[in-house]
Amino acid sequence: MIRSGELSDPRSWPPASPDAPWPALRAALDAPTRDQAEAHDASVRAWLRARFDAGEGDALAHAFAQAASFASARHLQRLAAEVERTCASADGLRAVLFAMPIVVVAALDEGRAPVTLSGVLGETEPIADRLRGARAFGGAETFALARALVGTHALEWQALPGLLSRSRLAERDEASEDRPLALDVAPSPIRIDVQEERVHLRFIVGAILAPPRADPLAGATLGREGVPLARAIGDALKAPGVSLLALPRPPQPLSLAAVTGRAAQREVAAQLFVSNAIRTLRRAYGEPTAIISAHRAADAPGGGELRLSLSSPFAPKAAQGFRCPLEPGERVQDVAAMLDGLLRDCQVTDVRVQPGIHDDVDRMTGQPLFFKDPGAGALH
Repeated sequence: MIRSGELSDPRSWPPASPDAPWPALRAALDAPTRDQAEAHDASVRAWLRARFDAGEGDALAHAFAQAASFASARHLQRLAAEVERTCASADGLRAVLFAMPIVVVAALDEGRAPVTLSGVLGETEPIADRLRGARAFGGAETFALARALVGTHALEWQALPGLLSRSRLAERDEASEDRPLALDVAPSPIRIDVQEERVHLRFIVGAILAPPRADPLAGATLGREGVPLARAIGDALKAPGVSLLALPRPPQPLSLAAVTGRAAQREVAAQLFVSNAIRTLRRAYGEPTAIISAHRAADAPGGGELRLSLSSPFAPKAAQGFRCPLEPGERVQDVAAMLDGLLRDCQVTDVRVQPGIHDDVDRMTGQPLFFKDPGAGALH
């Protein structure tokens, strides 16, 4: 569907610092055989494990910020998830931590005053029942959920060593029937102050009781229980005067949850933008033109993002734009394909790529730079 041009990667990868495992990581990616790649991967895992064990979250965050390309960032994320699975003791039962991304779409009802949701679930047992019904953790059905919804900051690299240090089997009593205690985490409230739908990201964290060497998150899924699970979470969050939809994603290892959650939040936000903008343009001006472009952006992860504009030649001032930040481990073409798929679902037939890498803001106006039909005109 994309008519012309190829998207370049707008991220400016900084030179890797000497204290991170970049030589071994590059060697692993370039290794000609699997055995050689595994030997280098083992060196990277050892570096990661030492950072986790020493509680050096800042060093982990710095290493990921210094990724030399999306391929190196993605491979480092994969190895970090493997290391996370080995952080808990392999002797006897152990507690495996997880985080389940929850995308919350919420808006105020007409005429209602702003509302702040506490971020504390009233009941977790209906949610746990749905997870068991989905066999979300394979054969592991003994787990506990924290009542507090946490924000992304609680799962960033700086915070992970502290959380993982608590992944040893929690203290138990006879009444708990070997159920691990839920983590004591601080809730992240959700402010609802406009009638327009806004997309928020929160996480339910928990601990699964698992036998040695078992990975209950290897095939984590929601399956047919996804819809009733969403309903149970929405019921636990509902408040008077608020229209709310909760969209859960499958549970993830802590080291992958933030990235997975941000991608899910971005996709849902893009869906809302595309559907609303297309409806407005079609109703007033006819079929829109979509333009995808790559931009440098200092406030985006890695300094780059894709942008989508929807416009009509009959109403240039009615054009609308959406910013799509790129995560360190994402390919530009994969994110562009996500946007293209949304547009295809909405039957937009004129989708174009603006070649090259473009500035963040228009130098004349100081506003974010988007492109509109036809071609190189800018909208602000």
